[in-house]
Amino acid sequence: MAARNDGILLAGRLLLASALLPAAIGRALNPSGFALTLAATGMPAPNAVATASVVIGVFGPLLLALGVLPRLVGLGLSLHAVVAGLLLHRFWDFSGAVARVEQELFLAQLGLAAGFVLYAVTGPGGWSWQGWWHGGSERGQGGERPRPATPAAPAAKAPRKRASAPRGPRPAKAAA
Repeated sequence: MAARNDGILLAGRLLLASALLPAAIGRALNPSGFALTLAATGMPAPNAVATASVVIGVFGPLLLALGVLPRLVGLGLSLHAVVAGLLLHRFWDFSGAVARVEQELFLAQLGLAAGFVLYAVTGPGGWSWQGWWHGGSERGQGGERPRPATPAAPAAKAPRKRASAPRGPRPAKAAA
């Protein structure tokens, strides 16, 4: 397996987090406005969806930047990006220049989702909470310790000693 470049993985995590965090902070500062936007799309329970989206949008990038729970965070943020793209960038409802802009924004959301899936698969690297927790460079895919390629052979058992008769005077041999 080729050596990983932990600096590039850290930069990728920070870039992905920076793509989500500003919008999430804006939504967190005005959750009712975001709920109204969702209600306009016909979303049932827009307040609950807006609250969940704000929580995922704020804490997800922070966990991503730190490298905590890479598979769960990566797949969760990927799902969030796809759902947000489907709800907020419905280019098929528009025509002309607006449709092209919404389509580009939708495709950008799908690109973010792909980046999160790649993060979930490759793991955070050694310069992360996960890498530190598992001993730096001793981690495998996803920040876990590598497993041996072949199962370890069971330890050889020491030969058992035969039970011997109690020690004492030996019986004399019979003369023939």
